[in-house]
Amino acid sequence: IKGNSSLNGSGFCPPAHSRNDWIGPPDKSSNLRPVVFYVPPNESLLERRLRELRQETQAWNQQFWARQNASFQQEKEEFIYSRLKAKGLKMRDETGQKATLNAEEMADFYKDFLSKNFRKHMHYNRDWYKRNFTITFLMGQVALERALRWLRWKKKNIGN
Repeated sequence: IKGNSSLNGSGFCPPAHSRNDWIGPPDKSSNLRPVVFYVPPNESLLERRLRELRQETQAWNQQFWARQNASFQQEKEEFIYSRLKAKGLKMRDETGQKATLNAEEMADFYKDFLSKNFRKHMHYNRDWYKRNFTITFLMGQVALERALRWLRWKKKNIGN
């Protein structure tokens, strides 16, 4: 996402003159808050590499959690439906209110869902840590590059 583009159709749009990253409202499907990354006019290759990795990671994270949350909601609805059906109940009671299960019954679903998705979460966490380590390493390199650039500028301007 570049410049002052709107975030995920939410209408959120940082001002064009901003010199900072902007965090938008939570996405409806992933519950993650998307970021519009500031692109400086004199962005170095290293700064660009860092920004692009952060953008790719954001997109990867967004996709994972949107799919995971959709799967969770669908499986939860199916679980509730099957348990209510087994009890001879419908999804809505006589007043039209959505029927629910008690905490113990829902605990069965949560436990099963986490067990079933253990490997997926394990791979996600491994990849998340790899990405974050790389991002952190690149941030250190960018900080060093900026410090050296500032020292060269200071030496050039004070030396004259």
